[in-house]
Amino acid sequence: MLWSCNPTAIPLNRSITLFGRTRVYCFQSHTMETNDETPKAKALSFDFLSKKPYSPPSWGSHLKPIPSHVFSLGHLPTPIHRWNLPNLPQNTEVWLKRDDLSGMQLSGNKVRKLEFLLAEAVAQGADCIITIGGIQSNHCRATAVAAKYLNLDSYLILRTSKLLVDKDPGLTGNLLVERFVGAHIQLISKEEYAKIGSVALTNVLKEQLLKGGRKPYVIPVGGSNSLGTWGYIEAIREIEQQLQARSNGVKFDDIVVACGSGGTVAGLSLGSWLGALNAKVHAFCVCDDPIYFYDFVQGLIDGLQAGVDARDIVSILNAKGLGYAINTSEELKFVKEIAEATGVVLDPVYSGKAAYGMMKDMAENPKKWEGRKVLFIHTGGLFGLFDKVDQMAPLVGNWHRMDVNESIPRKDGVGKMF
Repeated sequence: MLWSCNPTAIPLNRSITLFGRTRVYCFQSHTMETNDETPKAKALSFDFLSKKPYSPPSWGSHLKPIPSHVFSLGHLPTPIHRWNLPNLPQNTEVWLKRDDLSGMQLSGNKVRKLEFLLAEAVAQGADCIITIGGIQSNHCRATAVAAKYLNLDSYLILRTSKLLVDKDPGLTGNLLVERFVGAHIQLISKEEYAKIGSVALTNVLKEQLLKGGRKPYVIPVGGSNSLGTWGYIEAIREIEQQLQARSNGVKFDDIVVACGSGGTVAGLSLGSWLGALNAKVHAFCVCDDPIYFYDFVQGLIDGLQAGVDARDIVSILNAKGLGYAINTSEELKFVKEIAEATGVVLDPVYSGKAAYGMMKDMAENPKKWEGRKVLFIHTGGLFGLFDKVDQMAPLVGNWHRMDVNESIPRKDGVGKMF
């Protein structure tokens, strides 16, 4: 029996049997605290998976309630770089905030929200996490991984079609990661989801787990509540610090982002409005409609006692197309062309639709964007592409068998690979 734990903290033991040997591990990540906030120090320290007291930006110190602690789950700060998109309006620059690089299994915007949500879960003594989303939910995948990092079980309610709800969901995309890390998956049909609602469904599962002696903590769709909103309030502070570190004084006029559950948009909009960034936020919604999201975002910022009208701080446009997670051939062709032109791979559900909507608006209303510096937030979701393989296949036919003359003499390199 092998032990690996911090002798200065109270261990949470979990035994795992590998190759016939039982090993007991002590998970300590939520007992370590640090106050060092500088990006360089974070890169050089053991900050990852640590819990630390949270201090808000000075311009957000009047918001209430302020989280007491935050976990370090993402690889932050994420890079910002120029995005050389084709066919931009005159003198328009688009820059890319790479929140798709916030981690591997934990990639995407959900990590920032989970840093605050899971800190509260641990503080409340939870031993498992419940959340809910679509069958290829990036949020559910990120939650499952982050929960396991902190020695918490995860229970995922995943929405699928009534034709598939009684079948094994498979291992495509996000499902592979979720099932690898041991998430407990419960399937619900789209019709049942619409009839019962996400809050009622998570409450049903919560009651079942409570009766079984568990201590569940519920995270809403997309991690989008007022607490999760702090993730992107904090992201605005990160962007401000990155701009201050540049010598050429770049200033962004606009921020563009996908909107799927509202929390990211609420945090970006509120942070940009309160802080020095003061960029106009454009959100392209990929489900529901702008009216719904204006009201939902309003509820999130009211939950922080911000005292501002959502319609004054964000412009929400419709980019849903055929529906949530449903793509036209034109949208998928756009994602492929952007990858081929710039090397940046967009997901088809969120950032792909938002970028498609942005470029379409730029083409239709070039004067609106001329001469502006735009920061596009890449919210991740690469795993979602694997669910679109059949639709993408006709777009990527650039392969052929290599023509090799049999008379070429043999010459080995490093390793024979056979």
